[in-house]
Amino acid sequence: MARRPGRRLGAQSINRLIPNSLTLLALCAGVTAMRFAVEGLWDRAVIAIVVAAVLDGLDGRIARALGATSRFGAELDSLSDFICFGVAPAFVVYMWGLQELGGLGWALSLLFAVCCGLRLARYNVALDSKESMPPWTRDFFVGVPAPAGGGLAIMPLIFGLQFEHAIFASPWLNGLMLAGVAGLMVSRIPTFAFKRLKVPGRHVVLALLAVGAFAAFLISTPWVTLGVTGLAYLASIPYAHQTYQKRRSLGENGDLEEDEADNGEPGDGLT
Repeated sequence: MARRPGRRLGAQSINRLIPNSLTLLALCAGVTAMRFAVEGLWDRAVIAIVVAAVLDGLDGRIARALGATSRFGAELDSLSDFICFGVAPAFVVYMWGLQELGGLGWALSLLFAVCCGLRLARYNVALDSKESMPPWTRDFFVGVPAPAGGGLAIMPLIFGLQFEHAIFASPWLNGLMLAGVAGLMVSRIPTFAFKRLKVPGRHVVLALLAVGAFAAFLISTPWVTLGVTGLAYLASIPYAHQTYQKRRSLGENGDLEEDEADNGEPGDGLT
């Protein structure tokens, strides 16, 4: 059989392989979360998804810092996100609290995975038109991004690990949470792109102290810290919508100045 012509990847330095390696590690963490769910190791399943989210937040920044961005890396990252924050959370939640609903529970898990896939596809398509959008829109996403959606989906499980109350394993609570987050991911509701937020110089030390405090609470009381973080993110969505509407109104009136340069880092855009 004749070999089909294809485009091979050229030689790559170790530095350029680091971001893709982090993406693959995130993918492994997401798949491992499903294994832990099968074994009933719920705490490890949550930790695996959190690790995947941390690695997902690092790979893009490291790629830009090393000048190692590529179309291959972008596609790999998108596929990894679908597994880590679409398939894995849906499966973990199904094993945790949806099996009692039978086919309905499985349908809700499928709905979540499908919505995550649609959200990522919309993001990838929107990248082509990002440059034509006003700079201020880069401070927002359209809908809840995949990593945040994956974290919100497992919030009943997180609180269940802390409080060990039967309500958090309720199939109706888990099903409602899964369906609600799925809707937020494919919605047109603006949400903050937090990595684009700028910290004023006078507040840098305070911000660093806050990061240290968060790390301390995460180590000492991980489930409460993760749960409160999820609730805080949900609470930020109405404020993000209000802020977006205000900035759009100012932009349409010509009163909004363009953002300052951000060291060449491309924004996420309203995607």
